[in-house]
Amino acid sequence: MSDLLKDLENMVDEFATAPTLETADRRTLVDKGIAGATAAHVIEEIHTPYNLAFLSFTTGSTAFQNIVGVTHAELPERAKASLKAFQLAGVSPGSHVLISYAPLVNVFPADALTQFGLTWNFPKRSSRDAFILTLCKDQPAVVLGESSFLRASLTDACSLGLEDLIPRDIIVFTAGTTLDLELLPAAEKFGWQVHDLYGCQEFGWLTLDGIPLRDDISLIPSPHHEHYNELVVGGLPMGDSFPISTSGHVCRVTGELAGEIITYRRQRTHPEYEVYVTATTLASAETVDRVARTILRIKGRVVKVRPDLKLGAPATVLELVPALAERGCCPEVAAIFTGPEKTRMFDIMIQAQLDLQQTAKTDPTWHKTR
Repeated sequence: MSDLLKDLENMVDEFATAPTLETADRRTLVDKGIAGATAAHVIEEIHTPYNLAFLSFTTGSTAFQNIVGVTHAELPERAKASLKAFQLAGVSPGSHVLISYAPLVNVFPADALTQFGLTWNFPKRSSRDAFILTLCKDQPAVVLGESSFLRASLTDACSLGLEDLIPRDIIVFTAGTTLDLELLPAAEKFGWQVHDLYGCQEFGWLTLDGIPLRDDISLIPSPHHEHYNELVVGGLPMGDSFPISTSGHVCRVTGELAGEIITYRRQRTHPEYEVYVTATTLASAETVDRVARTILRIKGRVVKVRPDLKLGAPATVLELVPALAERGCCPEVAAIFTGPEKTRMFDIMIQAQLDLQQTAKTDPTWHKTR
């Protein structure tokens, strides 16, 4: 080896700032708080960009499990909603939580559980038998899981003669699918206090027992049915419609406060709403275009930018219109949301884009030329 090449090798080994594979930052399942077994996943190492706080996937209940990116800018609002859910349900700081499905932690996220002083674990295997074993041995104060799974687990535990070992008077959060109402009488036998969490991997928890967990949640008339309303978070529609009832949700938070959004009667909205950005506080339409594309890719929501977008406006303005099957139609605007409060989710994505543009970490071996 020539002296020049030897000197270059020494520089690469001793003075280079780019990491090697061995020194690269790593984010494990333990770091994300989701180190539990599932039957629907394999463990795969991937390269995750620094501008994302973590990656997750939709549950795949009706389609393929789609990748979800969560930005750093979203974490404070997601954590705030999670803490509100704990407080409304009467969870005591320092409680131990048994979680039946590990990826549900991503919806909180894990920092919210830690911030509230909670500890948590998972069954050894993603099966009812393993869940029953952990439930009876650990005697958790809080349980989080899918409602039909919990109902079937209680039935199995009683059939196995383990009824006396099931913990009493615990707080139960059901999530991931529509609330199985048959769980309620089964849980009542053990004094379980059941709560219905509605949310998604894309945007975190949104309601508890029909009560909004975020200030930027709105309801607009749904094309599905005259008695249904579409839930919108920060100007972005969820694609889910619910009946609104003054008689209240079947589950009640501490203090018997009744939520009016009947989340266990969810219907998919059809036709879905599309979002149009008509005004922005930014000076660049290009940045808004980038945000719209990002939301489609990592949140699965269609956002379009009006050609006559108003730049430098006092606040973001979003218009929702029904998606049309036929081209050439000019749909009526169903709702208008003006920031900052009612467009917060969209504005958070704008902030994430600005953060990326100002502090992006790029790889020296990857050059993009125009």
